[in-house]
Amino acid sequence: MAARIRSMATVLLALALLVTGCSRGGSENAGTTAGPGDFGDLKGICHPGKATGAPAQGVTAGQIRVGVFTDAGFTKDPEFVDTAKVFTSWCNAHGGIGGRELVADIHDAKLMEVRQRMLDACRDDFALVAGSAALDGLGVKDRLSCLLPDFPAQVDQVQNSGSDLQVGGGANAAGLYDSYTGFHQWLFKERYPSSANAIGLINGDTPITRVIGQEFAEALPVEGAKIVYNDLYPAMGVPDWTPYAQAIKEKNVKGLIFLGDFRSLAKLEDVLSGMDYRLDWIDSNSNSYTSAFLQLAGASLSAQHNYASLGSTAPLESASTVPVIQQAKAMFAQYAPGEDLTFPALRALSQWALFAKAAGSCGDALTRKCVYQAAIAEHAWTGGGLLAPADLAPASTVVQNCFNVVEATPQGWRIPDFAPDHGLFRCDIGPYRFTGDYGRPMTLADVGKSMSDFR
Repeated sequence: MAARIRSMATVLLALALLVTGCSRGGSENAGTTAGPGDFGDLKGICHPGKATGAPAQGVTAGQIRVGVFTDAGFTKDPEFVDTAKVFTSWCNAHGGIGGRELVADIHDAKLMEVRQRMLDACRDDFALVAGSAALDGLGVKDRLSCLLPDFPAQVDQVQNSGSDLQVGGGANAAGLYDSYTGFHQWLFKERYPSSANAIGLINGDTPITRVIGQEFAEALPVEGAKIVYNDLYPAMGVPDWTPYAQAIKEKNVKGLIFLGDFRSLAKLEDVLSGMDYRLDWIDSNSNSYTSAFLQLAGASLSAQHNYASLGSTAPLESASTVPVIQQAKAMFAQYAPGEDLTFPALRALSQWALFAKAAGSCGDALTRKCVYQAAIAEHAWTGGGLLAPADLAPASTVVQNCFNVVEATPQGWRIPDFAPDHGLFRCDIGPYRFTGDYGRPMTLADVGKSMSDFR
């Protein structure tokens, strides 16, 4: 669900960009590197070789052509394009996949052109790797029809989250579970127990957001919280947040879950702080995990306590203890100088590494079926150290429990003490299983196909 929240915010941000525009900052330049072709603790995932033949679409003796989805033409955010450039450049510099060069075929969906770009990918690519489109549900039927495997950086709409031939990318048990159970229970049961009877929900009015809001409205009371405020705001943004802030104050909300663009959240917090109304906590969601939010929130960071969970992905602040994050920073500094290494970019790097390892294991006879089966055979995948161990068997059979927490402060993002029990993560609170019908992921059967058609 973390990815769905992130991409719901992408839709809201995309709409806001029609009016406001956006800007990007620089990256940190840090640098420890692993051995040649090693990514974190993954050994030799990129290496030379002497490949022959063309065993599948998009594969020749010299190249592997993979598709990367993005909405950059609309959002102006190139993080998946940047990550594709960084990883393919790094991998090819170390010999590619057994001697085959990785070629990233960028599919810019521009928010609404998902199906057109998916048809392009079906025509040209071997697989989809480490990309995302906010309205990805528009393309899943065509992807399954052409039997195109997907290694997404993040998944967004219910139809795609945990769909067939998909590996990783945050599809948590096909969207059947509340992956924020542990994080939210830490907030309202442990960190701020007096807030449990006064929880508020506010989110941008989009189809994705409405579903997530309905899921939270079901899950939170069962998990021990009382929702006293539940509202939507227009997806295009709000000129004056005062009515929303007044409603939050009148309802005496103590813990607020915000689903939307961090720019809107910063404006809401500014009004709340100006009214001298201080919440116990705000779930600012992973979309806020940027330096831009820190700048926009400004003085409100002293008045309001903003927290976000990155799910099972290590935060950038853990670089001193997680060598692969240092390596990722060095890779960005070398191959995309001046561009941000973001939270979604870390997720994308893990998916690139997964594809590279799986494809490399297939050797010369590289087929879609081989690379997919190699990937789903990873039962403790960490992306070289970027993630809590995850079982990548088909999403409908797997539940991920682990979460982490970052907090926005006037001094920057930091990692609070949330009682981690597995390194950087906490994994002792099982997620709530939804009982409502919020849709389901598409299957091969939905398009008249089966695994026997997959080659």
